[in-house]
Amino acid sequence: MTEQYQTLRANVSMLGELLGKTIKQAQGPAMLDKVEKIRQLAKSSRAGSEQDRSKLIATLHALKDDELLPVARSFNHFLNLANVADQFHTISKSGAPDGVIQPLTNTFMTLADEIEQGALNLNEVAETIGKLKMDLVLTAHPTEVTRRTIINKHVELSDCLAAMELKGLDSQQQEYIKNRIEQLICQAWHTSDIRQKRPTPLDEAKWGFAVIENSLWQAVPDFIRQFHTHTKDALSLELPDSFSPVSFTSWMGGDRDGNPFVTASVTQTVLDHGRWMALDLYRRDLDTLSAELSMHQASNELLKVANNQAEPYRYVLKGLKADITNTIHALENKIKQQPSKYRDSIRDVTQLKTPLELIYRSLVACDMKVVADGLLLDVLRRLACFGVNLCKLDIRQDSARHTEVLSELTGYLGLGVYGDWSEQDKQAFLLAELNSRRPLIPKHWQPTANVKEVLDTFNVIAEQDSQSLGIYIISMARSASDVLAVELLLQEAGCGFKLPVAPLFETLNDLNSGSQVMTELFSHSWYRQQINRKQYVMIGYSDSAKDAGMMAAGWAQYSAMEKLIGLCESQDIELILFHGRGGTIGRGGAPAAQALRSQPPGSLKNGLRVTEQGEMIRFKFGLPQVAIQSFALYSSAIIESNLLPPPEPEPHWRAVMDTISNHSCQHYRSVVRENPQFVPYFRMATPEVELAKLPLGSRPAKRNPHGGVESLRAIPWIFAWTQNRLMLPAWLGALQGLCGALEQFGEAELLKMSEQWPFFRTRLEMLEMVFCKADSWLSEHYEQGLVTAQYHGLGQQLRSELAEVKKQVERLAPKSTLLSAQPWIKESIALRNPYTDPLNVLQVELLKRSRTNHSEVIDNALMITMTGIAAGMRNTG
Repeated sequence: MTEQYQTLRANVSMLGELLGKTIKQAQGPAMLDKVEKIRQLAKSSRAGSEQDRSKLIATLHALKDDELLPVARSFNHFLNLANVADQFHTISKSGAPDGVIQPLTNTFMTLADEIEQGALNLNEVAETIGKLKMDLVLTAHPTEVTRRTIINKHVELSDCLAAMELKGLDSQQQEYIKNRIEQLICQAWHTSDIRQKRPTPLDEAKWGFAVIENSLWQAVPDFIRQFHTHTKDALSLELPDSFSPVSFTSWMGGDRDGNPFVTASVTQTVLDHGRWMALDLYRRDLDTLSAELSMHQASNELLKVANNQAEPYRYVLKGLKADITNTIHALENKIKQQPSKYRDSIRDVTQLKTPLELIYRSLVACDMKVVADGLLLDVLRRLACFGVNLCKLDIRQDSARHTEVLSELTGYLGLGVYGDWSEQDKQAFLLAELNSRRPLIPKHWQPTANVKEVLDTFNVIAEQDSQSLGIYIISMARSASDVLAVELLLQEAGCGFKLPVAPLFETLNDLNSGSQVMTELFSHSWYRQQINRKQYVMIGYSDSAKDAGMMAAGWAQYSAMEKLIGLCESQDIELILFHGRGGTIGRGGAPAAQALRSQPPGSLKNGLRVTEQGEMIRFKFGLPQVAIQSFALYSSAIIESNLLPPPEPEPHWRAVMDTISNHSCQHYRSVVRENPQFVPYFRMATPEVELAKLPLGSRPAKRNPHGGVESLRAIPWIFAWTQNRLMLPAWLGALQGLCGALEQFGEAELLKMSEQWPFFRTRLEMLEMVFCKADSWLSEHYEQGLVTAQYHGLGQQLRSELAEVKKQVERLAPKSTLLSAQPWIKESIALRNPYTDPLNVLQVELLKRSRTNHSEVIDNALMITMTGIAAGMRNTG
């Protein structure tokens, strides 16, 4: 093991020892001895000892009720601390010796070589870098199982680990830091692991805002500063100060797809909270700036605005702070629904940007550019990224809700039921109304509660400033009329700005027909004029994978993007693809660089828009240095994809992928949809039913509370199979797909594809990562303990398929795969297994007890095992 991994293991060991001290103090030495015995048995079991595996199972299944919670909590805390050390490792001096900006260093060195060899020219490179855009969309999808109060302690633990790396610390200073670590671990132990109630949509939004405040507020200007340095050093390229490649959008409080708790009033409250927090952060920055800008020399332009005051910079900042403070007070009163004497005046970013740019120009003119390029430039870059709303808010709603509104309205008007009309008739009606100058909705109409809520949402949209909103996303969009319906409802609400409307194509059929839908839309002159040559389309990864399996969904997503890119290029329309990726492989998740480089050429031409959710927000952006690293990975992949695009697949490779897709989809659906044993097996072999007890997020687990597996959302679907370590949605069907292609096209062809085509290679790499986390002995243990004997044959079949597909992927994966290039992915999982395995075994026992004898102790311990396994897997859904 190299030195950098030894440091990580040393940190994990130290954190574990200090947790042991806390457990001993809180639960007594006997409990610590039991926990340690279980850990050693798990370690020996992983090393191959069948005897110790049997002892591990017997020990955990024999726990008394009063031992369940302490044991479950012990291993949950061990895993959380291992994750703290693991995340810190990526930015530590030992873990990242070349610096966290390394991906950009490598990219710029490659570009410099290409320029020198004449393959690229500097102007082309400068134009591509200048157009770099990353819109990262923070969603409220319920996959973050760790409480915010615990996360805050973990952030400080990371700070302590960083402090211990400082050179020159004496023994007293080291002891002080170690004592602080012990305090934080003790605080976390004596804090409830599980939320007492589900978070509201506002709670979720506040959690997202806290990530911005605690990490991204600092990370964004730091990253841009480092990016400027790298372009200058590597390419002698001077970027303008206004260069701002990062922006953030949120779904928290705007995503109402199947979430009855996201109402129009909630959306308005979230928007008000966001602007309040943004202005409060700017006020703090301006306080610091006022202390710094004590100089008297200023340009005539600034002196004129400052009325020739002796300290002109402070004078201008004082006035700006007064406006900000007034707006903060006005928003506070609005949120509390109290009357206010304060004026809500700051609503547009230019109100802050204009005076700050004036100050910047004055400082530069007076030979103080070094001052201007400090905090002031950071604030200007924050304004470019966060605006005055902290992050823009997307609105998302299911297409069926818009159809419901129009059906009820047309029925009231005596025109028939809109939902029963043909697509041609729907489009004709919508376009006629969009071109009409008279209102469609009668003033005295009293819609039902569901319809009124949809209309209220559109009224809230119409009341906003355009800067506060991102785009409107239509879930389950299947036709051109679904998009035109939203345009009409926006018009009827009196929306005075053009809010981009994006169809979300998320099932296999919808992905396959997406370009046809857009072709129909572009054929209407009204629509072409409305979009002004700019179209957003969202690609759904989660539901397409749940619908057809990972292999078929991946090819459908790739093909849909290709067709949309070609269509928009032929129509001279700027296409922004919005990737609805999840954190897990089964929901389209993959390491950022690999995922982006495996997309079709041209898919990142107009920037990247991608969802970030749940625990992935914390793992990618929870610490400033980690966030900088994530920005670097994304930006390097975008730049390379645009300047050094991946190769297009050879024509016959498409036939290979069609074969893989057809075979894998057919088998996936035959198991999930057609096998009558599947649903009972799923419900018994996983904690799917019990997941509803875990207060993860505000959104219900099912779109239809009375529906079966088909109504289950993609996240709990993945979560359940992750818990029992079969990881089924991420690989089911892959064996049949690969075998079908091998039989028809031969092994040499597939090996060539894996070597030369990033898309196909990434499919194999994603499967490799799944296999690292899948575990047949554990999934079999769930089956033996929880599933009645008549269904065991299905479990044996699935585990046999898992073993076979592993062999096939090992045959086809090139030597330089992701796991070969980054061996610590495997090592990191192996590091956590001795802490995760006991939770899996214990969960089986708890599920058995819970299903026969409900008790608060058992339910609490069960929820702890769910959160602990999620921490061990580093993702949930």
